[in-house]
Amino acid sequence: MARTEDVRRLLAGVREGRDDDKAKLFEVVYEDLRRIARAHLRGQQTGTLGTTAIVNEAYLRLAGPGAGPWQDRAHFLAVASTAMRQILVSYARRKLAQKRGGGANAVELKDHHAADDPEILQILELDQALTRLAELNERLAKVVELRFFGDLSEEETAEVLGVTDRTVRRDWRKARSFLHDQLRSD
Repeated sequence: MARTEDVRRLLAGVREGRDDDKAKLFEVVYEDLRRIARAHLRGQQTGTLGTTAIVNEAYLRLAGPGAGPWQDRAHFLAVASTAMRQILVSYARRKLAQKRGGGANAVELKDHHAADDPEILQILELDQALTRLAELNERLAKVVELRFFGDLSEEETAEVLGVTDRTVRRDWRKARSFLHDQLRSD
């Protein structure tokens, strides 16, 4: 875990517009970002897209113009986790489009062809289920994003969302139940 005082100081610098503090912030939280990327990749075989590639892609998105400022360490890691999830979903969609022929003439894709790459389909199915959950209850979807993908603790998740630890525990149970039902029916 990155030292909290260093992160606080660097986040304050980012809020004040110091770009060099933004670069230093990424150095300080690099291992935290790798931990989050590993959580996103848990059980997935994505070929060339590994932990380092996801962290680097997230860095490009978060270090760009207009990115930030972040309220605190937990908020920064939550935003980074969201960026990593978006990167994985984009990657899965590109891979699926290539399987469908990329720019070639469109051909109907039968269900049995899609089963050729279960990891890619799992990423997309989970994204669809999370999107449905967010439509019903955005906070529940955010809890999943922060706890499962962001690997944040209950306390950190509560801090990011501005709710109590107890609410996070209750939301986590509800969200897991919803996703289980959605993924099982898919």
